[in-house]
Amino acid sequence: MGESARKLHLLQDLLVAAAAPILAYFLFRQILSRFDPDAPQKEEARSKADAASRKLEGILASKESIDDDDFEDDDRWRRPRKEDLVLTPYEQTIAMEVVAPDEIPVSFEDIGGLSTIIEELKESVIYPLTLPHLYSSHSSLLSAPSGVLLYGPPGCGKTMLAKALAHESGACFINLHISTLTEKWYGDSNKLVAAVFSLARKLQPAIVFIDEIDAVLGTRRSGEHEASGMVKAEFMTHWDGLSSANRAGTPQRICILGATNRIQDIDEAILRRLPKKFAVGLPAARARMHLFNLILKNTKIDRERFDLDYLVRVSAGMSGSDIKEACRDAAMGPVRELIRNKKARGEAMRAVDAKEVRGLRTEDFFGRKGGVRQMREPDDVPADVQEVDGDRDGDSGGRSSGEGSSASEEEFVESSAR
Repeated sequence: MGESARKLHLLQDLLVAAAAPILAYFLFRQILSRFDPDAPQKEEARSKADAASRKLEGILASKESIDDDDFEDDDRWRRPRKEDLVLTPYEQTIAMEVVAPDEIPVSFEDIGGLSTIIEELKESVIYPLTLPHLYSSHSSLLSAPSGVLLYGPPGCGKTMLAKALAHESGACFINLHISTLTEKWYGDSNKLVAAVFSLARKLQPAIVFIDEIDAVLGTRRSGEHEASGMVKAEFMTHWDGLSSANRAGTPQRICILGATNRIQDIDEAILRRLPKKFAVGLPAARARMHLFNLILKNTKIDRERFDLDYLVRVSAGMSGSDIKEACRDAAMGPVRELIRNKKARGEAMRAVDAKEVRGLRTEDFFGRKGGVRQMREPDDVPADVQEVDGDRDGDSGGRSSGEGSSASEEEFVESSAR
């Protein structure tokens, strides 16, 4: 009895002796962490690294099988495996801007009136960027352009084109925000710009999208802040500098996609690095017809009292965004009418049967006051809008940067100045 008690006490002493250093270590570590001024930043960096790793793993895992099938005989065009991908802290910050194609519910079929530009984007950007082995074997000139610029009036579908491009291109899409490149510490913004291109090289093929690119890479001026000028210089150096090709001489498969409605404010050196330019203008008559059909495809319509041709005529001069908002506001007309009728009869509004709502009519597009640009009668449409609308015989208001692209840029700059 006494012998067993002594053994039990000895075992307890051994356990306490073994646990004491461990407890002291964790207690000392907890005390130090409370006095560490950089503890919150370290914890934030760890969580950011974990989030960036999880995001990239999901994107790269879905593309590994595609790369294995397409590039089984040529390792030059393969993406790195997710296990081999090592990111710096600055690259981890940019990695949070990588967009998975599955997260964007927009495809080229959802865009109306821009079929010419869509086909040009597919043939000159998407295919050379994602299928380089099919083009490089024929000629070294058949490569994706280093930059693409979408310019034109607001609301004509530039950002929507970028979303569809991210969804259908198959390339890693980096949606770069201005706030991501803005840091309070001197030099950090330059390091983030360098991280944009280093991460894009690791994930290539990659598309870097900059919305309102004129705000980031505008014309350099003598009175400009030094930090802003350094960011632009860093951007141009990595974009088209000594590091723009790998050791084998193969050009990097990185495309900068910019969108703006103020092309005249972009620096000339930046415009040179955007050789492919698309003027996304106001939709022509056939494009507006396509837009109305696309927007109203799931809307109940009163066919006997709905004149689509008339709406196409009176919507001359309106952008795609204006037409969408006009359709949305018009679709509220039958609902408002049903609500008023039920209130007049004293009926409860707890449940409304969709069958009770009448179809959309032409008259619903007129007479409502609000933030949407009002449709006008054909006689009220300005003559210059009617003339331009009549001159277009295609299905799109956009033009590519082929022959006469400089003239289209000058026309847009002049119209913006007016």
